[in-house]
Amino acid sequence: MSLAAKPRRASPDAVARLLRLATYASVATASILILAKLVASLVTGSISVLASLIDSTMDVGASFINLLAVRWSLMPPDEEHRFGHGKAQALAALGQATFISGSALFLALQAFDRLLHPQPVEDVGVGIAVILLAILLTLGLLTFQRQVIRQTGSPAIRADALHYATDLATNAATLVALWMAWAGWSGFDPIFGLGLGAYILYSAVQIGREAIQLLMDHELPQEQRQRIIELARSVPMVRGVHDLRTRQSGQSLIIQLHLELDDKLPLITAHRIATDVEIQIRAHYPDSDIIIHQDPASLGIEG
Repeated sequence: MSLAAKPRRASPDAVARLLRLATYASVATASILILAKLVASLVTGSISVLASLIDSTMDVGASFINLLAVRWSLMPPDEEHRFGHGKAQALAALGQATFISGSALFLALQAFDRLLHPQPVEDVGVGIAVILLAILLTLGLLTFQRQVIRQTGSPAIRADALHYATDLATNAATLVALWMAWAGWSGFDPIFGLGLGAYILYSAVQIGREAIQLLMDHELPQEQRQRIIELARSVPMVRGVHDLRTRQSGQSLIIQLHLELDDKLPLITAHRIATDVEIQIRAHYPDSDIIIHQDPASLGIEG
């Protein structure tokens, strides 16, 4: 399941509405699953079900952070945050990575303890029913989140979706562990718990890496950078483009570049050309902050 599909940008109002709906749906889903899995964990005593419960508990914390971060990131720029509040979403993603790592370590400790002190798994039917419910709810949430990601490109929702994608694997493995316990092989339950913990930790590293890249103002992919250069060069009288710098802040793209223009152009004409370039780029990247500097072509450096 690819969660990094190239977004088809919606209007700013539609983006805000989709982001809010996605965060509300995430919190609601995780809350329902916590209640169901808590009952299943108490009834069955399964480490695999406990692993799934811990993961859902972390989901609520992470999704609540997402909800606050998305609301903050949608606030307009102010005097103290002239580029807006978009990086709040990357901070939320980093917070999720921390939550997920903590859940993985706690799960590993519980699994080791169960390996040393084996216990039978009871009332397996209840556990299986709850995990099947979790799989259905998670699939529904992921389907909606994928639509939101395509239209907004939100790093916070992408991190949340990656988290819930790992939940599918967690729940599927839990289902297998419960079936094996029902078949009389309850000793495999803590082993599955350890495997799930390792997988959860891996997902945390992936989420954290992407969040750090955004917070460190990592450049856009080369394909997008080349597209921006081509758009600028397509405007008549543009001789070249250099010193392109890009980064993403929430839904907004920050784009800075230098245009190479004829040395003898009047200032008013150079300004008009730069405005045309800005319009051309914004037509393809509507939610973008663009800064353009005009250079004499004789001093330009292709880049």
